[in-house]
Amino acid sequence: MTETMRAMRLHAPGQPLVLEEVPRPAPGPGELQLRVLACGVCRTDLHVVDGELPDPRLPLVPGHEIIGEVTALGEGVTGVALGERLGVPWLGWTCGECAPCLRGEENLCERAEFTGYTRGGGYAEYCVADARYAFPVQGDDAQASAPLLCAGLIGYRTWRLAGGEAPRRLGIYGFGAAAHILIQLALARGQRVFAFTRPGDAEAQAFARRLGAEWAGGSDEAPPEALDAALLFAPVGELVPAALSHVRPGGTVVSGGIHMSDIPSFPYRLLWEERSVKSVANLTRQDGEEFLALAPQVPIRTETRAYPLDQANRALDDLREGRLSGAAVLIP
Repeated sequence: MTETMRAMRLHAPGQPLVLEEVPRPAPGPGELQLRVLACGVCRTDLHVVDGELPDPRLPLVPGHEIIGEVTALGEGVTGVALGERLGVPWLGWTCGECAPCLRGEENLCERAEFTGYTRGGGYAEYCVADARYAFPVQGDDAQASAPLLCAGLIGYRTWRLAGGEAPRRLGIYGFGAAAHILIQLALARGQRVFAFTRPGDAEAQAFARRLGAEWAGGSDEAPPEALDAALLFAPVGELVPAALSHVRPGGTVVSGGIHMSDIPSFPYRLLWEERSVKSVANLTRQDGEEFLALAPQVPIRTETRAYPLDQANRALDDLREGRLSGAAVLIP
């Protein structure tokens, strides 16, 4: 095994990633080294690369939807075998000692580290990960599994915070990678799905209907019925009051993104009648364990487009410009 690897690295926000030959990372205590089989391209990667999330650890290898094969074990790691296939998500390390961690809210850890942002990620041939935050993944298709590690996990947590299977009429704003996974879970639980896309995006609306949405239209349109809950995956603050205007009294709007443009002011009457607005922050290991066990039971089928590692910038551009249905995945 060589001591170097190919990696796409970010040297400054707003600049293209650069393909470089860099030292292959070695696992420290409690860590694993993995050979990357596939890494999904997530909208959060765009927020990091475009400078919308502050202070990335530069130079940075992005990517946090990683499927890899274990190639080395750090000191103290037990219960994991060489050659085992694992998934690595956005939340990459927590302290276990701060007040949120002690409350069981590790997703809010005050010292948390994040894969592909403050820790090296998966746009590379190898990566290292905290063994506590690497999950067993079923199935042999790494490309199909990669989007489950963020689009799937964050979609699942967003759905849970909206009431899980309790809402009968579910609105989904932004029909991309997360939505195309989540709709399959929602339909399997007997929920009715109403999909909202960019105004005029007939292709995305057709994609939503093909996956089972009973109505699909622009985010500037009203659904045919009031919603019990609305899930927001598009990073557009204007969608918050729009979604509030379409949920019933007592309904919930949940934003699943890590970054969103400013929410404009809106009249209190949109929030009145016990409507609520929530946000999702990261995920927990429980989310990962639950969803990755649930996905093959549904079963969830991802729709992906593969890109070679050196085409990471093209994959990011296609995501940025809305040229994707489903999810982009890098294959080293």
